[in-house]
Amino acid sequence: MAIIITDECINCGACEPECPNTAIYEGADDWRYADGTDLSGDIVLPNGKAASANEAQEPLSDEIYYIVPDKCTECVGFHDEPQCAAVCPVDCCVPDPANEETREQLVSKQKFMHND
Repeated sequence: MAIIITDECINCGACEPECPNTAIYEGADDWRYADGTDLSGDIVLPNGKAASANEAQEPLSDEIYYIVPDKCTECVGFHDEPQCAAVCPVDCCVPDPANEETREQLVSKQKFMHND
């Protein structure tokens, strides 16, 4: 399950530098699959979605920091727990019930994004 930032976010930015997948962006900022990953060119995500890794994508929020579910691995492959949730001073980084994934899916996504 990906992590989501709730509307209790105070826009402190503590979470953004902690994300090993660069899945967290400031509100209104465009994002790219290539940001902080080894992805480039045309890609097909583990969930079957086709995309261009370098193409700017629309922000998921214009007001608060947001997490791109396709890039979030809950820090699997890097840390024992989601680092955004660990550093959030208002506990607004929580599991996203709309994006449930197994540990195996999260591992697969991490390996897809990072050529370790």
